[in-house]
Amino acid sequence: MSTSPTPDEPGPLLGPADIRELAAALGVRPTKQRGQNFVIDANTVRRIVRTAQVRPDDVVVEIGPGLGSLTLALLETADRVTAVEIDDVLAAALPSTVEARLPQRADRFALVHADAMTVDELPGPAPTALVANLPYNVAVPVLLHMLATFPTIERTLVMVQSEVADRLAASPGSKVYGVPSVKARWYAHVKRAGAIGRTVFWPAPNVDSGLVSLVRRSEPLKTTASREEVFAVVDAAFAQRRKTLRAALAGWAGSAAAAEAALVAAGVSPQARGESLTVEEFARIAEAKAEIKGAGL
Repeated sequence: MSTSPTPDEPGPLLGPADIRELAAALGVRPTKQRGQNFVIDANTVRRIVRTAQVRPDDVVVEIGPGLGSLTLALLETADRVTAVEIDDVLAAALPSTVEARLPQRADRFALVHADAMTVDELPGPAPTALVANLPYNVAVPVLLHMLATFPTIERTLVMVQSEVADRLAASPGSKVYGVPSVKARWYAHVKRAGAIGRTVFWPAPNVDSGLVSLVRRSEPLKTTASREEVFAVVDAAFAQRRKTLRAALAGWAGSAAAAEAALVAAGVSPQARGESLTVEEFARIAEAKAEIKGAGL
């Protein structure tokens, strides 16, 4: 049975006609600059909420709610939803949409009108989940910023361009394994959680989309190195993908010989390449460099 709104029974969720009507009333034309592709299918947003395993006690933060398709579906299930929206017009309109379509849940909704990359606090209880349809051009930095800034976020489900989803979920040794793959694993266990077709969006994008699930590690990665120190190794290793780690990490370590010393101390072959290493191995390299420096070698 379809869960999409019908003319006889409007329902709280937004369908294609609702989205276009809202956009027209607000004078909104989706822009490529902000990667705006609005979800117009109620079944899809409910599927996202199910896949995200949103619970009745969850405090969900949503990035880029747009016209509110996913927001309303989240509000049906979660205890609270806080949406972060950068667009002036969309941010101004969303509370009214929530009030009109889910009046009984409106007091459970909060809006933060800001760039998600600058948000360092949210109103109300600490978030326990992050669910978002992220524009491809900022998906990875926004995701990593939110995971770093809000350690109470236990579960995350993001809808991103399929290519980005592949990179985030890639394992060591994969051709698309890189900086996003490693950094995401600093925080969480990461996996692909499904594909999303183009026809559920307006306007329909010219790329496919994918869902990525991230479940935060129950305990932080065991390392004496800081996140910044480990990420510096990761950035250096992938800046020159084709080079061996001995060569790629020369600038980071101060010289090729120093890089080799840190690699050997970490139990990593100096001839290996970044795409073969786990996040734990990158952490060991950062630790080894610090230990060598501390010993004055």
